[in-house]
Amino acid sequence: MKKTTLFVLIIIILCFVHLSCDQDKSNINVRELNNVAIDLLLYDYDDGYVPGAALLIVKNNEVLYSKGYGIANLEIGYNISAETNFRLASITKQFTAMSIMILKSRDQLDYTSSLTEIFQNFPPYGSNITIRHLLNHTSGLVDYEELIPQNTTMQVKDVDVLNMMMNLDYTYFTPGTQYQYSNSGFALLAMIVEEVSGNGYAEFLEENIFAPLDMSNSVAFENGISSISNRAFGYSLQGDEFSLDDQSLTSAVLGDGGIYTSLNDMLKWDQSLYTDKLVSLKILNEAFTSGKLSNGVETGYGFGWRLDSYSNRNRVGHTGTTRGFRNVYHRYPIENLSIIILTNRNSGSPIIIANQIAGIIFGS
Repeated sequence: MKKTTLFVLIIIILCFVHLSCDQDKSNINVRELNNVAIDLLLYDYDDGYVPGAALLIVKNNEVLYSKGYGIANLEIGYNISAETNFRLASITKQFTAMSIMILKSRDQLDYTSSLTEIFQNFPPYGSNITIRHLLNHTSGLVDYEELIPQNTTMQVKDVDVLNMMMNLDYTYFTPGTQYQYSNSGFALLAMIVEEVSGNGYAEFLEENIFAPLDMSNSVAFENGISSISNRAFGYSLQGDEFSLDDQSLTSAVLGDGGIYTSLNDMLKWDQSLYTDKLVSLKILNEAFTSGKLSNGVETGYGFGWRLDSYSNRNRVGHTGTTRGFRNVYHRYPIENLSIIILTNRNSGSPIIIANQIAGIIFGS
């Protein structure tokens, strides 16, 4: 099918859906959701023997759509399903933030604690960097990827990031005065979880998030220690063909992007965020509240969540991009709607597709 013809078909289907929805379009029912329109939006992910995607749509605690497209592992050839485990990349950050919130709920730390208070022998500049700064991306920490020597062959880990920061004596800016997205900050948050809890970060996640929510297929992957069942491998488009592109020097850093999980487990995570199962609603709500700079300006980022709007509706969410993976997770809390797209390729735009799906549901 030519792309022009496909585009026309998508427009026709979207128009059909728009016209067929009830006047209150946000209350669209599962039986009214046009499966053909959704499938057409993900046509490229299911067009032959190619890396694909997994899509989950949940509204009012009901799964409207859960489907896999394409191939999880081109070398072996198994299809993507709701049980396929993808690397979340930066969507991991909300789990790291939740780990910190769990420790906060147990009075084991405070958001105002500084790096010099937590880590012995951390350089003096860390006295001005608090846990809240790390959560909100206002710490000014140097990007650890800039500090990796060119001849490095061993994968970097969270503890290596901590050591890099401890060998510096400066930040990009005075903590709290600017917003700058920081993978270094979330690697340090993972190390704070270890320092405060006495457990490894992956172990803490398993015992305090994954097990309580019955996320039995989720793991912060540590090569040689843990394994990934039903694993999707990442691929990059090279010319007209996809080649394996699954790991990099930074893939072993867990706190900023090391979790693998599936649609089935993400459903459990998503629904838990409407409850106090992990932390109290008071503590949880702060994750969905914008951070503020020292001058009072809001950053648009909470604790592991971006805060914005789409189609005049408040939204929280995050993307995750690394090597051969591109993912998006959008939540519309007032409408009780979540859209999750996980993909194992470095091409395509899950964000655009997620917005188009939201447009179908909202009738916009």
